[in-house]
Amino acid sequence: MRHRILPVAVLLATSVLSLSCANARRDYRAQPADPELLHTAVHQLTGVIVYDIFSPPQASRVYAYASIAAYETLRPDHPGYRTLAGQLNGLTPVPGPSPDSEYYLPLASVHAFMTVGRALTFSRQRMDSLRSALDDRIRRTGGGIPARVAERSIAYGDRVAQHILAWAAQDHYLRTRGEPKYGVTPTPGRWVPTPPAYMDAVEPHWGELRPFVMDSGSQYRPQPALAFDLAKASPYSRQLREVYETGKHLTSEQLAIASFWDCNPYVMNVQGHTMFATKKVTPGGHWMSITAIAARKSGADLMRSAEAHARTAIALADGFISAWEEKYHSSRIRPETVINGHVDAQWEPLLQTPPFPEYPSAHSVISTAAAIVLTDEFGPAFAFVDSTEVEFGLPSRTFSSFKEAAAEAAISRLYGGIHYRQAIEEGAAEGRRVGELVLRRVSTRAERATAAAAASLSGR
Repeated sequence: MRHRILPVAVLLATSVLSLSCANARRDYRAQPADPELLHTAVHQLTGVIVYDIFSPPQASRVYAYASIAAYETLRPDHPGYRTLAGQLNGLTPVPGPSPDSEYYLPLASVHAFMTVGRALTFSRQRMDSLRSALDDRIRRTGGGIPARVAERSIAYGDRVAQHILAWAAQDHYLRTRGEPKYGVTPTPGRWVPTPPAYMDAVEPHWGELRPFVMDSGSQYRPQPALAFDLAKASPYSRQLREVYETGKHLTSEQLAIASFWDCNPYVMNVQGHTMFATKKVTPGGHWMSITAIAARKSGADLMRSAEAHARTAIALADGFISAWEEKYHSSRIRPETVINGHVDAQWEPLLQTPPFPEYPSAHSVISTAAAIVLTDEFGPAFAFVDSTEVEFGLPSRTFSSFKEAAAEAAISRLYGGIHYRQAIEEGAAEGRRVGELVLRRVSTRAERATAAAAASLSGR
């Protein structure tokens, strides 16, 4: 059932016109909701995030709150699915639809997603246009949804969205807007801005945000970063040399892998005295796209698609909080800075070094966390073709599993010349712990709750 049903007496009519309307209503009730509506909404939100040049952690926050809103709005029509209230930090029970009124919750759900996305991005007019177009599309293709039902559904989506936004307002994000910038110091081994734009450090206080399932941003700190030691035989120098030599002798496959997983939302291009930016999808946006690809291939209905998007987005958001907490705790210098200063002044990494500390590799953290959740959702041997980067001019890549894709995303940072191996390996281990915590603490269905309880007892 995808909506509330009015008492039968209210639906009775004697005229031919009324009978025709009743048949139309039966048609829209009988027609399964198209999951592509949600996939389209996620893709459109990604487009706005790219347009607004959101940093990777900022983007993950938007995806999480919007996806949770979509899931919670749709869930009342699917009693087998459990509310996330009480499972996510600080989320109180979400307003339910009135039991004596009729709704079309697919419309309400997509509307709630876009409303939260609108509130958390900058391009409000662009989001308004996209949201209205999606609302109209659902009305047209929904099989004759009565106007009053559509209006009531949109209003319900707004109520849920406002509840989610009030919850989001308490996650300390606004407080971090007024925190001081990262202080650059000449301490050896400590991060400093990198070429070509020498931008300020991005989101130095992100690790202080309220997580979704973690107890704190520091819950899963990785092993301490290797001590900065330029002695030739030191562990640090060996890893530095690996980055340098790998970058000088990249194979065509390594070049392809690094480019595919670049996911730098703001690359500065320098040509003579001219500088211009290239915008791309963030790492979180890439994994939200993979979620849609998997949902389509598996034939997931709208509710299961909403579940997959919400669970993946939660893993991504907590993964970024965890990674960012350690980044500014260790404040590790980037390979480019050390190589240029001590090994080869002309060396450049294949990928542009992003403007924040090196340790750990956040892409390794969030990719592994997302892969853990998606493997639980769709299976360990779920092969797929990742076409996410096609619209950015890169060919698709094929993977035999989500974990294979995550491993490739992680090692791409070595090929790209922006991370040491320790950051990649420890980042993947950190992401694994975050993803497994999401599986234990977020139970969207009764059978998942049973499995999570068993995993907790076994100490997984």
